[in-house]
Amino acid sequence: MNTGTLLSNISKHINLTLKEEELLLSKVRLRKFLKGQYILQGGDICKYINFVISGSLKSFYRDIEGHEHILAFAIEDWWIGDLGSFTTQKPADYTVQCIENCELAQLSYEDLQFLYKEIPKMERFFRILTQKAYVYFQRRIIDNLSLTAKEKYLNFVKQYPQFEQRVPQYMMASYLGFTPEFLSKIRKEISFKHLKS
Repeated sequence: MNTGTLLSNISKHINLTLKEEELLLSKVRLRKFLKGQYILQGGDICKYINFVISGSLKSFYRDIEGHEHILAFAIEDWWIGDLGSFTTQKPADYTVQCIENCELAQLSYEDLQFLYKEIPKMERFFRILTQKAYVYFQRRIIDNLSLTAKEKYLNFVKQYPQFEQRVPQYMMASYLGFTPEFLSKIRKEISFKHLKS
């Protein structure tokens, strides 16, 4: 069972005993998904919270005209899902799809409730994750309201340099709220200025 990265991720915030690790792993479901496969479709109930062992994914909202608005990406050592749907067990607003072939460690809603009772510090771990997610989305809203298009792009590349090689340009454009053509124009402008300096 390829769960070393999962335990390592959890150990950044809480310390589990060997017995607790064994109990946790007994509830983890390892699954492989192919590029393009859906982990969750908008309108379905999010039954699993997903830890990325390998691969990359996107979380997006599809508007009434069918356009995708990417809200988040996830790669190795990240968690992804529709937190609102998972917490309330009501239909999801977001869709989660694999950008690359993926291996995920999944915890179901029921199993997580069980772990909260049996290993109370797991509740602390997921509280920390939820707080981080809230801060991330709050920061995104402020950046969208206050930064120029070029600043948004440069900020994204600085914060997440690994995504530039792994995420197609049209997806990055969607995440930043641009058209692919506009993003291409910004990138050309930046590389031209870089060449001149």
